[in-house]
Amino acid sequence: MPENQLGGQQVLYLPEGATRLLGRDAQRTNIAVGIAVANAVKSALGPKGMDKMLVSDLGDITITNDGATILEEMNVEHPVAKIMVDIAKTQDKEAGDGTTTVVILAGELLRGAGELLEQGVHPSTIIKGYKIAAEKASEVLHETSKKVESSDSSILQKIAMVSMGSKNVGSDDTKAALSKIVIKSVEQVMDKDARGNAYIDRDLIKVEKKAGGTVGDTTFISGVLIDKEIAHPGMPKSIKSAKIALLDLALEIEKTEVDAKIEITSPDQMQAFLQQEERMLKDMVEKISRAKATAIFTQKGIDDVAQHFLAKSGILAVRRVKKSDMEKLSKATGARIVTSLDDLSEKDLGYAGLVEERKISGEQMTFVEDCKNPKSVTIFIRGGTQQVVDEAERSMTDVIGAVSSVIEDGKFVLGGGATEVDLADKLRSYANTIGGREQLAIQKFADALEIIPKVLSESAGMDAIDTLVQLRNRHRSKDGTVYGVDIFRNAIGDMNKLGVYEPLRIKEQAIYSASEAAEIILRIDDMISSKGKGPAGGAPGGMPGGEAD
Repeated sequence: MPENQLGGQQVLYLPEGATRLLGRDAQRTNIAVGIAVANAVKSALGPKGMDKMLVSDLGDITITNDGATILEEMNVEHPVAKIMVDIAKTQDKEAGDGTTTVVILAGELLRGAGELLEQGVHPSTIIKGYKIAAEKASEVLHETSKKVESSDSSILQKIAMVSMGSKNVGSDDTKAALSKIVIKSVEQVMDKDARGNAYIDRDLIKVEKKAGGTVGDTTFISGVLIDKEIAHPGMPKSIKSAKIALLDLALEIEKTEVDAKIEITSPDQMQAFLQQEERMLKDMVEKISRAKATAIFTQKGIDDVAQHFLAKSGILAVRRVKKSDMEKLSKATGARIVTSLDDLSEKDLGYAGLVEERKISGEQMTFVEDCKNPKSVTIFIRGGTQQVVDEAERSMTDVIGAVSSVIEDGKFVLGGGATEVDLADKLRSYANTIGGREQLAIQKFADALEIIPKVLSESAGMDAIDTLVQLRNRHRSKDGTVYGVDIFRNAIGDMNKLGVYEPLRIKEQAIYSASEAAEIILRIDDMISSKGKGPAGGAPGGMPGGEAD
């Protein structure tokens, strides 16, 4: 129990079993945990990065090298480890890719801070230096970045290929085909905001997956794929030039919300009651027919009798469609979601060249495709096993994020560690112009950035120190800033000629997020846990800090 002395008297102020770490002990433990989390994902970086197999409590298997997924599935307990998970999630949401990079960078910033703390530099000084370095790095990034237009498909293709390069999703030809699908999807849903800037809502690109076939069978659908079957076997299974109605209502007889009593005293009355229900359902279907709809999708249910009348009228119907899918259907077909059949008219209907039910891997799915200029599209992913399909889905999501980021910002930088080495070189020169101890932190920030080319070269089986020395020498020469790690040739190479490009946003977001995470962890000098055991709980994954609460 933590205690205090007041005039020789012992004062207890925390409950039994509470633990507390103060000052340097807290800082050392937090830094060690941050470094351990970074080490857990380090080997997953780059095209030659290794995958991790994660097994959940229920025995579900995940095989991935996506940083955010690895950390999420690891189910870490230590509070500092959770901060590292959060920066990976933020990177994923903001930039779509670079989750492994941001965690490795944060771990290396903490390592550098730990060395400065041991030398007696105050945490506030380190934090100030890191803030200055992050601002300067962002400034340099914008100066060295190159512009790209959304119409420049060759550069977009290279950016997509680099993002997909680190994922295990088939051959180079397959990756090239998948990259083209992503670029086509992003360009299709791209819109302009009020200021005329390109804007992409990534949610409008639906990524549907089904195990079976190969990753090369992945297709682009100019519309929406609904993972539902057609409601009635008597309905048409395929309709060309479909006029689509989207309904947010049930084609059923609504039950009263309060208790009601219907008194029936003869078989005739019973028959009349049933006929009245049937007439009401028939009337609903007639309203749909009068609007000239040939296919309907509804969020709610459809009564069996209503299904029968719809089938007789030759109308295809799909029920219990998710709200998110209804919104995508509206964007794809141009239909308006209607909440009352009395309001349904021909102008509310959308159009699709084909609505068809197909059996995929033993399950019925409804394809709504060949829409006119759809503002929502689908990428349908296939793969040999569920694990392959899941990893392909994560890859496609990352590539969608990377391509969207570069189109929205219109700027890209060089990959392969070239940008990081250039930033490190410029930060070291800048540090010499800064007076005081902050320059030590700026130099450590520069050292931390060089972890990216180091890890890339290590994963390719190269000597990391030799590679880094060669890169530093090249970058000091005229026009040498284009050199990075060419992992396929196990040498350093011109990233411009190799077409290794990355979106500016991914680099900038990673630097800011990693810097802010390191700063918030360095500010902690007291950890108090009121639980019976510390928040590290046993430090899963072999992380230090089981006693550091």
